[in-house]
Amino acid sequence: MTQHPHPNLGTPSKLVDGGLRIVALGGISEIGRNMTVYEMQGKLLIIDCGVLFPEDNQPGIDLILPDFSYIRDRLNDVVGIFLTHGHEDHIGAIPYLLRERGDIPIYGSPLTIALISAKCKEHRISPLTHEVREGNREDVGPFELEFIAVNHSIPDALAVAVHTRAGTVLHTGDFKMDQLPLDGRITDLRTFARLGDEGVDLFLVDSTNADIPGFTPAEREIMPALNRVIASTQRRVIVASFSSHVHRVQQVIDTAALHGRRVAFIGRSMIRNMKIAEDMGYLTVPSGILFDARELDSYDDRVVLICTGSQGEPMAALSRMANGDHQIRVGEGDTVILASSLIPGNENSVFRVINELTRFGAKVVHKANAMVHVSGHAAAGELLYCYNIVKPRYVMPIHGEWRHMKANAELAIQSGVPRSNALIIENGVVVDLIDHEAQVVGSVPCGFVYVDGQSIGDITETSLKDRRILGEEGFISVIVVIDSQSGKIVAGPDIHARGFNEDMALFDDVKLKIEKALASAVAEGINGTHQLSQIVRKTVGGWVGGEHRRKPMIVPVVIEV
Repeated sequence: MTQHPHPNLGTPSKLVDGGLRIVALGGISEIGRNMTVYEMQGKLLIIDCGVLFPEDNQPGIDLILPDFSYIRDRLNDVVGIFLTHGHEDHIGAIPYLLRERGDIPIYGSPLTIALISAKCKEHRISPLTHEVREGNREDVGPFELEFIAVNHSIPDALAVAVHTRAGTVLHTGDFKMDQLPLDGRITDLRTFARLGDEGVDLFLVDSTNADIPGFTPAEREIMPALNRVIASTQRRVIVASFSSHVHRVQQVIDTAALHGRRVAFIGRSMIRNMKIAEDMGYLTVPSGILFDARELDSYDDRVVLICTGSQGEPMAALSRMANGDHQIRVGEGDTVILASSLIPGNENSVFRVINELTRFGAKVVHKANAMVHVSGHAAAGELLYCYNIVKPRYVMPIHGEWRHMKANAELAIQSGVPRSNALIIENGVVVDLIDHEAQVVGSVPCGFVYVDGQSIGDITETSLKDRRILGEEGFISVIVVIDSQSGKIVAGPDIHARGFNEDMALFDDVKLKIEKALASAVAEGINGTHQLSQIVRKTVGGWVGGEHRRKPMIVPVVIEV
């Protein structure tokens, strides 16, 4: 489903020769679905291609994809996809794009490439991949890409500088400035400074924590809290984390080993990703500490179980434990640690899981009551450092909701960027960089693409509205059979209700109203089944709205015999 994001902005004119066009197809005014398209000399470069997870008001939806319609007719012009890091909101939509053209070259760090290769394998796709490392440069069509190490909540994250005839764009991806990272790999501010000296024309900056003052705490600072929680727990410890958060898993394993506990991974993505991380040397696992979760009954309570589901995802391991439909039964004396931040939109799901686990007798430890998680994104103080080092001409906040992007833009302005040069835009808005000058030149259709089982893009906002009505208001069907000659009712009205009030006696009053309305309509010469069906719908709708203050889905069926 596509929609036009800015009716006041027209379709952009053809890109001038030597100009660079930037179009975000996701990741703006939202946290997820990151995808930015760069165009120059008729060629397209894509940076990231991720998914967004559905909210409560999107029933039945599995994933939300970026809108590919802008590039669908130009897939042969795509010279490559660069992935900043291996999180789902940056790589999750790759298999869906490769279904449309399977040989698009994919560039990324070794761990990122390993994760996307494993994901594509599950979709029976063999991607064309190229490993790159910080300090490398690659010529990809008319774009010269320079890769820069950044620190994030997953190893091997990279920012990228896009060097072109039109100017230089620095695209951070997700990053922070942890000065004591677990892997010793810090954000390369020296390269940021060099690029600033050379001239950064447009700076695309992670906005996630722009409204949080100060600095994001170091990963190492959570170790005391983890140690304290695990040391004080008599029974099992269950830790929920993102399946790609290698650093957090490393900390949990190290703490478990310190207290003589065995460790098991639970959840397909967690098992897969940690195996990849261990094989590549990003995760160090002491000999003999891991065991297969299927053999849990053979071990005592001195175990740590690391699972997925920190965001309350319905099908993830932790949610299933909370619902009581997982092989692992959470009980009195167990401790559950949610080692993640709340992603906006997931609050209700997470609180529901916390409540259910608490009801079973578990102690639930999370960011609000213990320091068991630090963010992977730069806070305001770190962003100011970057702005003062890079000194960009123009700034375009990305990766955040409106409040985050606005806060990010204000930081840029405080550091000396002219207010007119801080571009707060939405998905689909087109920005052209020409001779080192950036400006908004129009917009392109850009909306949500819903994945529902095997269906991709078939579900529309109208379909979702119908689902919400069915879920919240219920369903009423009315079947009436009338004589085609006389117009009299020969059978019915037969009323069926689901999710509303299924006491059939309730509908006796409205049956009389339907009969009167149909008799009156026939007397006035209305005899078409469609017109009569609408009269039935209006009659039932008026009654149920007036008497019960409800708006269920009403399906009238009038049959002539």
